Amino acid sequence: MYSHDKKVSNLFTYWLIGTLVLVFATIIIGGLTRLTDSGLSITEWELFKGILPPLSNESWDNYFNLYKKIPQYKILNSNMSLQEFKVIFYWEYFHRVLGRIIGIFFLLPLIYFHIKKKIHKNYFLPCYTILFLIITQGVVGWYMVKSGLVNDVTVSHYRLSLHLTIAFIIISIIFWLLLNLRNNTNLRFFIVTKTNAPFLLLILFIYFQIILGAFVSGLDAGKIYQTWPLMGYTYLPNDLIFTELKNLINFENHSLLQFYHRNLAYFLTLYILTLGFFVLRFSMIKLYKPIFLVLFFLLLQITLGILTLTSGLNIYLASGHQITSVLLVFTAINLYYSYIK
Repeated sequence: MYSHDKKVSNLFTYWLIGTLVLVFATIIIGGLTRLTDSGLSITEWELFKGILPPLSNESWDNYFNLYKKIPQYKILNSNMSLQEFKVIFYWEYFHRVLGRIIGIFFLLPLIYFHIKKKIHKNYFLPCYTILFLIITQGVVGWYMVKSGLVNDVTVSHYRLSLHLTIAFIIISIIFWLLLNLRNNTNLRFFIVTKTNAPFLLLILFIYFQIILGAFVSGLDAGKIYQTWPLMGYTYLPNDLIFTELKNLINFENHSLLQFYHRNLAYFLTLYILTLGFFVLRFSMIKLYKPIFLVLFFLLLQITLGILTLTSGLNIYLASGHQITSVLLVFTAINLYYSYIK
């Protein structure tokens, strides 16, 4: 800190914790919005207009009539009543409102800290990066919604994955800042050496898995094979044909995406067990607890993923699967931080 004002230091920490909690809540609500197919219920961006929900029957009818014009209603929900529409409307509404709250909650204190110059200058770059990403996230969110308003009954899984990835980057930066604050350090994240590269790679692999998970969710690829450990009756889905190289990167193929998502989970398990072996082998005592937490949340994540699949995509299990992915990212970042500290 510029000054040794403990009160300001605590305020800065509590502000970041509050932001982290809000972003975490947004990820959860965003996941439930996707799982309930509610994301297209509001067909306009409404940056300022949509702050308040509909307060009259006329307003509700207007929103419902706009929804009736898009393919999702015409193809999937043509028998939907107004009361049923209100349920999916409120999921999307609360997701958007929480996004606005995060923007205001982060912007105003940041202006205060900047003007008063009460925090160390090294914290401003990550804070303004977070602010930029929050603004970008709002634009990407609308960009995602637009993809489902014309020709499709759902949003683009590519745009969905981008939207989710930005949320994870935001919460990761906040978590890293909090680790630095808690330990009174100022460690940079991107410190690549031969020894810490395996820990950085772990975080990267987990991010890849999150992107694949978004692809699977966006395409409802979890509905095609709901058995485990085999996909149907075989390890490799029998509807996959690898006659050309391009078939290996066909991210429109439901079976292929689910196959990749499953197998990256197996790879991550082996990778983390290998890291754990070397942690024990070289008696890295300070990493015992961090590596255990990573392995615990990975196994919990895989268990919830399997149960989600075999239960026919139970919404509570699916939400738990996504929540655990955030905790897994936290523990992987904490492992890396503990190593370089």
